[in-house]
Amino acid sequence: MNRRYFLGLSLSTIAAPVLAKRPAERPRALSLHHMHTDEKISVVYREGDHYKRSALQQLNYFLRDFRTGDTMPMDPQLFDLLHDVKTSLGDPDARYEILSAYRSPQTNAMLRAESHGVARNSMHLYGQALDIRFPDLGINHIRDAALSLARGGVGYYPSSNFVHVDTGNVRTWHA
Repeated sequence: MNRRYFLGLSLSTIAAPVLAKRPAERPRALSLHHMHTDEKISVVYREGDHYKRSALQQLNYFLRDFRTGDTMPMDPQLFDLLHDVKTSLGDPDARYEILSAYRSPQTNAMLRAESHGVARNSMHLYGQALDIRFPDLGINHIRDAALSLARGGVGYYPSSNFVHVDTGNVRTWHA
């Protein structure tokens, strides 16, 4: 064996694990039920590192301000957060119940006038927040799973039976 052959064989043996293709990630899907419109959607929104534009458009419409019909491009990282919460809870096929999604400025102002718990600069205004629950799981489990991911705001509303999640700064509150 000559030296070049030996070096080439050695380098290819060392590099093989590094160059090996990583296992394909399962497509990321969400199943949602909007509690105000009674609409349901199940959609694959991401495959590998690529978000599916048509799926994001469907989700943007689904999560529209149901009072005004206004839509907003929702933050795709919010969908990743939902996916990771349900996966960490051991049920990757779970269907979320959506109580609040995008809010137009008019809707947010109206809700602020009716309740002290609505933020003037709510993340809902920017398509970065959802109020969620599962029909068959206590919201404390959702809260704990979202907190463990440390990827945004988590508000716990036990008297209203929902958890607020958003893609803003990491913070938590209890109402």
